[in-house]
Amino acid sequence: MKASKTLILTSLLGMAAAPLSAQAGTSYHRAEVIDVVPIMQVVRVSAPQQECWNEQVVHRDRGHDSRAGLVVGGIAGGIIGNRFGGGNGRKVATVAGTIAGAALGDHLSRGPERSYTTSERHCRTIDRWYDEERTVGYRVHYRFRGDNYWTEMDRHPGKTIRVRVDVTPVD
Repeated sequence: MKASKTLILTSLLGMAAAPLSAQAGTSYHRAEVIDVVPIMQVVRVSAPQQECWNEQVVHRDRGHDSRAGLVVGGIAGGIIGNRFGGGNGRKVATVAGTIAGAALGDHLSRGPERSYTTSERHCRTIDRWYDEERTVGYRVHYRFRGDNYWTEMDRHPGKTIRVRVDVTPVD
């Protein structure tokens, strides 16, 4: 009975160790870097720039914006127009006087037209494009245990690189 327990225990330990022995062939070492060559690529780059200028703008002003002249002129024109004509002619003269008086009163109440000039700043964004050469990776020549190898990396490796050595049986 003792022999069968030992056999079972030995078998179980052997099965548990089998995966470990498969991984035991993998190890990590440092390899000497012999040469590093940058991998260059030309890319088109956008460089937005703001372009600004000053522009002269003429403003026109006809005084204050009051409707008093319009109302007073309309009333006065209506009264004056009402004094002329008779019957329907009087009504037409009243309406015409009201309209003419309102227009004249509005014009007189605003005063003379004035103009003045200001300088206004205007800006716009313009895309300027240019070509730029950029490093996109590195071609690395390294030596491990007397043999030379090449690889590409996205960063400069320095004086050594880490390599994985995986030993597997060939059958």
